Amino acid sequence: MARPPAFPQAGLPERLGPPSTLDPAQQQAADELVNGPRRGVYGPFRPLLHCPPLLHAVAGVGECLRYQGSLEAALREWTICAVARALSNVFEWEMHRPLAEAAGVPGAALRALEAGEPSPPGLGPGLALARSLVAELVRDHRVTEQTYSDALALWGEPALVELLTLAGYFCMVSWLMNVARTPGPAPREHS
Repeated sequence: MARPPAFPQAGLPERLGPPSTLDPAQQQAADELVNGPRRGVYGPFRPLLHCPPLLHAVAGVGECLRYQGSLEAALREWTICAVARALSNVFEWEMHRPLAEAAGVPGAALRALEAGEPSPPGLGPGLALARSLVAELVRDHRVTEQTYSDALALWGEPALVELLTLAGYFCMVSWLMNVARTPGPAPREHS
């Protein structure tokens, strides 16, 4: 039996892109994205342009998690990749895979994650635990007592809260983009 594509939305036409004409609030939101750390309107912000107040709120949470968070870059980017792969989101996968590798996540671990295979031996305990935590959250909408106690012991409460919020944020934007069929990033984009 043929395996389904890893990213079933990839290559399909976008069905909920940005508005064809922008009203003043939408234009202001777009200008803020272009002039902010993202430097463009792409990814989840394409469909979110339909609702500028929501776009501002979502962008603010994302900026806090990505640019002001306390998680080390490898853990943050790996967690984002785990969410993107679990939800088959091509945009976040293509955006964050190279960032994860640049932050020190082993390429073999990323290839295994993409293929839906177990992580290779020697993956650090934090990355292995983050993958398990994301898998449980996506599958069961909660984590086991063992996963919770392991995460608490490894990261402590503040980092665990941040990591759970990071996973939830990227689930939200991945679901939005999966429905919108948001295309993968163009070269040189940075969300």
